[in-house]
Amino acid sequence: MSWQIPRVAVAVDLAVLTVRNDRLQILLVERAIKPFRGMFALPGGFLASKEEDLEVAAARELAEETGLEPRPLHLEQMRTYGAPDRDPRGRVLTVCYLAVVPNLPLPVPGGDARAARWTPVDAVLNSEVAMAFDHREIIADAVERARSKLEYTTLGAAFCAAPFTISELRHVYETVWGHKLDSRNFHRKITSVDGFLVSTGERTKRDGGRPAALYRPGGARLMHPPILRSAGSSPWAG
Repeated sequence: MSWQIPRVAVAVDLAVLTVRNDRLQILLVERAIKPFRGMFALPGGFLASKEEDLEVAAARELAEETGLEPRPLHLEQMRTYGAPDRDPRGRVLTVCYLAVVPNLPLPVPGGDARAARWTPVDAVLNSEVAMAFDHREIIADAVERARSKLEYTTLGAAFCAAPFTISELRHVYETVWGHKLDSRNFHRKITSVDGFLVSTGERTKRDGGRPAALYRPGGARLMHPPILRSAGSSPWAG
């Protein structure tokens, strides 16, 4: 008997992170269909056709299930998950994308989603939310990817709606990492990275106290030297 190409379905999932209400949150949808109907999952689904590109599928599923458009998002391919028993419908490989957005309004569900909501990641990782498939594992990986990338890239700015202050950017790092940072050391480090931030020339009092300078993201992508997230070993921790 000659060897045949195995039949494997391909899907995409999106781990969309934001800082909302002073907590790191993940976008979840409540499944309206089997399997796992009524349980929460990451937005996503199968490729619409053999010709559909993965990133196009990810953007389409995000818009269909939550009403969010991919344009303002930082979107990057994270990892492929392919355990044989991860989907009871058959052998399914899923390509997960990590997305980072500023605080946005509540998403609007659609497609295969009965509801869509922002959920604190600690509630998911502490098993306070019943999750479908292997999505709790995927969310854990996405959170670790985001925490790690804040150390050596300028990803932190993607959590902020421009223009933003240094204090608002520091709040992102503190929320994602889960500990306080020394404000003056953080300001010195961030503003010393060439191309990370571009001053708008304007100031605001929305942080309270003295007027603070407003910035927008620059073109830099890497932090050198990196900021270590460990409160005990980081020179930027307070």
